[in-house]
Amino acid sequence: MREAISVVIITKNEEREIEECLASVSWADEIVVVDSFSTDKTVEIAKRFTGTVVTKEFIGFTSQKQHATDLAAGPWILNVDADERVTPELYREIERRIGEKGEAKGFRIPRLTWYLGGFVRHGTWYPDHKLRLFRKESGRWVGGSVHEQVEVDGAVETLKNPLLHFSFRSLGDHHQTIDRFTRLSAEDLAARGKGGGFYHLLVHPPATFVKSYLLRLGLLDGWRGFLIALLSARHSYLKYARAREILRSRGKEKAD
Repeated sequence: MREAISVVIITKNEEREIEECLASVSWADEIVVVDSFSTDKTVEIAKRFTGTVVTKEFIGFTSQKQHATDLAAGPWILNVDADERVTPELYREIERRIGEKGEAKGFRIPRLTWYLGGFVRHGTWYPDHKLRLFRKESGRWVGGSVHEQVEVDGAVETLKNPLLHFSFRSLGDHHQTIDRFTRLSAEDLAARGKGGGFYHLLVHPPATFVKSYLLRLGLLDGWRGFLIALLSARHSYLKYARAREILRSRGKEKAD
């Protein structure tokens, strides 16, 4: 018999996504939802699936996910975002690998993203491995306001079946996400005194496009691959432009 698995999810106004997400992990031994004071029906929906729904002020993804992990009782933690789905095939693989009681303390999971009507199978969006399954005693969330990740003390292995990611409902939604995340990333960069040089604006955006579209074969995804590469470059540009603006306002701009 396998050890218990606790699924942890953080939310903020996710009424469009959370029901399908929770339904996909209804097999879990425990589900923990940490909500950032949603003003829609997120909490109401979540309570249909679990009795462990708590609220906490959002001060960063790392802090929020660590709080959810700390609340979980199971020896194994599976972190899932509201716009992600665990397929039956992935669940069976998770159950099998945990039941084997091997040396692994964590597992990376490939993530397959649905974008504007189709799955993206190339570029920097796939396989997009994420370390989301780990032993609670061996893992901890690290990072800044964004780009949170789990650090595991021990061996990490990779699963084969993907976690489905339904990232953006529209192009406008994608632009809004870029705006929100580049602001957070810029604050992180500026706090470390980085990102102020003109070099970052000149080199990183085109390099991001080339990596996504050519080096990682995003071109094989057709117009979606081109659009993703283009918007990834825009993301890079805005991140560094905003970091530069913050540093200049604080009188800490680096010499170009």
